[in-house]
Amino acid sequence: MNRLPLACHAWAFNDRSLEDAAGTAARLGFRYIDIGSGPHLNLEQAATHPGREAQRIQEILGRYELEISDVYFMLPYINAPDPKRRAAQLALFERLIPFAIALGTPGITISPGVLHPDGVEHSLARSLPALLRMNRIVADTELRLSFEPHMDSAITTPERALLVVETIPGLSITLDYAHFLVQGYRLTDLPPLLQHAAHVHIRQVVKGRLQTAHDKGRLDLQSVMRDLILSDYHGALTVEYMTTVGWHGMMQVNIPNETTATRDDLRLLRSELLPALES
Repeated sequence: MNRLPLACHAWAFNDRSLEDAAGTAARLGFRYIDIGSGPHLNLEQAATHPGREAQRIQEILGRYELEISDVYFMLPYINAPDPKRRAAQLALFERLIPFAIALGTPGITISPGVLHPDGVEHSLARSLPALLRMNRIVADTELRLSFEPHMDSAITTPERALLVVETIPGLSITLDYAHFLVQGYRLTDLPPLLQHAAHVHIRQVVKGRLQTAHDKGRLDLQSVMRDLILSDYHGALTVEYMTTVGWHGMMQVNIPNETTATRDDLRLLRSELLPALES
């Protein structure tokens, strides 16, 4: 994988089959793709038939000369108040590891668990042992494991995210800038997380709107690229526009157009800043 490769998240095309999503990503000029649970990936099927499901996905991506950059296992109830529900999610995660290995993904992204009615502190207190268990499950593999701080989860602040990675050595972060900027955080609030970031999601955002058009966003891509290079980040940059319109103010956008515009800016900034900052 080249330095700072650009990827497209298949979730941008959740209204299409994986075949169509992969084909669209390839036509938009991407060579790497993230996939995640949902219409493109049934986790129970992947856990039950890991080789078959991995081969199915590999064949689709191979037709479009795409490589997998990350797989997102959305298991939001690893911190559920009900211990049986927590145990079931953790058992499913463990069963998914052979699939992830067969797929050839460099890493797995997971949710830290949703925010439950008993509040942040209790939700986070249950997330920590679950994340520790998941980190131990992958310890004997080559897989990178990272969690994504996201809205409606137990971890939505930089401080809590930092607490988790300091508590669980080896666990990393999938950093989606939009989930912080939508709350009013600034890029200057995030540098402590960069040394723990193993994967990055990028889309345009403003305070109060988790997704907006490229030319109306407030995510300074030049600063993002500079900060990542200076922090010696070596993961992928995944452009991730989404179809979940209305969630935390997500605006409906023309996803192929916005993805292309973000891709072009990132590509130009990478070509300009990478040689200058690494020389």
